[in-house]
Amino acid sequence: MIYLIMFIEFFKIGLFAIGGGLVTVPFLFDLSEKYGWFSKSELADMIAISESTPGPIGINMATFAGFNTSGILGAIVATIGLVLPSLIIIIIIAKMLNKYSCNIRVHNVLSGIRPTVLALILFSGLQISKIAISDNIEILFFFAILTMMRLWRKSPIFYLCLSAIIGVVLQL
Repeated sequence: MIYLIMFIEFFKIGLFAIGGGLVTVPFLFDLSEKYGWFSKSELADMIAISESTPGPIGINMATFAGFNTSGILGAIVATIGLVLPSLIIIIIIAKMLNKYSCNIRVHNVLSGIRPTVLALILFSGLQISKIAISDNIEILFFFAILTMMRLWRKSPIFYLCLSAIIGVVLQL
């Protein structure tokens, strides 16, 4: 029964997470409260791991959440549930794209969705910051990395590796 519930929940996330993987984070916060499959602290770890591993963050998080909840089968079910709506929608859109690409209503719908995607991403950032930044050293670390990113335009991989090393050394 858990696999059916997991599939349905991740299918809904996949259906409404328009705008990329970070948009899945508010839905995952909801899942953590609704089912208790993982804690908010574990969710913050999932986000960090998903951001630093290859592949789309949303799929990485679904796989990690499914595995954390129900092992390998849970990971497969959650991942398929998340990906399936996009696959269906892409097939439908590809068939209709030429016919409706210049339609003003389609353009207006997409323009209306953009601010919502931004709001979901900002909400995710605020929720993650509440969990990840809890004491003065972490606040200092956050602003130090943010300042370095603004001053020196290095690859995000550089900052991920640097942050991981500092986190291990300082035992954050």
